Amino acid sequence: MRVAACMSDLPGRLDVVATPIGNLADAAPRMRDTLDAADLVLVEDTRRTGRLLQQFGLKKPLFALHDHNEGDVTDTLLARLLAGERMALVSDAGTPTISDPGFRLIRAARGAGVAVSPIPGPSAVIAALSASGLATDRFCFEGFLPNKFKARLERLTALLDERRTMVFFESVHRIEAMLVDAIATLGGDRPACVARELTKMHEQIVDGTLTDLRAAVATGAIPLKGEFVVIIGGAVAVAEAHNAQAKHMLRVLLAEGLAVKQAARIVATLTGEPRNELYQAALTIQNA
Repeated sequence: MRVAACMSDLPGRLDVVATPIGNLADAAPRMRDTLDAADLVLVEDTRRTGRLLQQFGLKKPLFALHDHNEGDVTDTLLARLLAGERMALVSDAGTPTISDPGFRLIRAARGAGVAVSPIPGPSAVIAALSASGLATDRFCFEGFLPNKFKARLERLTALLDERRTMVFFESVHRIEAMLVDAIATLGGDRPACVARELTKMHEQIVDGTLTDLRAAVATGAIPLKGEFVVIIGGAVAVAEAHNAQAKHMLRVLLAEGLAVKQAARIVATLTGEPRNELYQAALTIQNA
């Protein structure tokens, strides 16, 4: 067990700082204070973070830390932390290390006993989930799916029986292909939600089935602009949706005067649900 606490006796410190995902008003005072106190700010894109710091009247030394160099520079940065420097790790937007660089450095810092402290704030994952209307009690974050068609299908197929709500990031260039592949593997009737440009001026959150959402992208109702979070209901959500649809059909038929047995037979034919279960459900509805 590794106990590299924030109360480390070592002088250096690494703060993991969440930054706004679009709306600058979401920046907390603690974010600004932490960045102001840093000796060095570790960033994905120096230009983007430079503009953010400028918005808050800050001018700090920046160090580019990204997927292509993290393995090479981690030892150097760790040595500086052990020498007493205070660093702030940020991503281009949102919470660092969530499909962004920084994991290797944090692991190395904790392993060396350097204090690592989260400065929480905006997260596209949580923001999208909170407004999606899908179950949030249990969910899994899958990040970006593979670029290549075959690998993407394999990953989605592996998630076929996943019972938790699934959260994905997707780019504007692949959003339609991702939805097409999700329909092919998970089924077009999966409940889902597409959140685009969260917290920004043109924020858009659309829910429906995967088929509905793919059509909305194809017709331009969901424009191919900005950054996307795709949320897909788990296998349980599909079963619950089918069950709710079947019960609704039973209520309609019973209200029209059909007998329980007849209503159950018709709904079974239309939905493929077991007739015996539908018969019991129809009896319950009728008695209620």
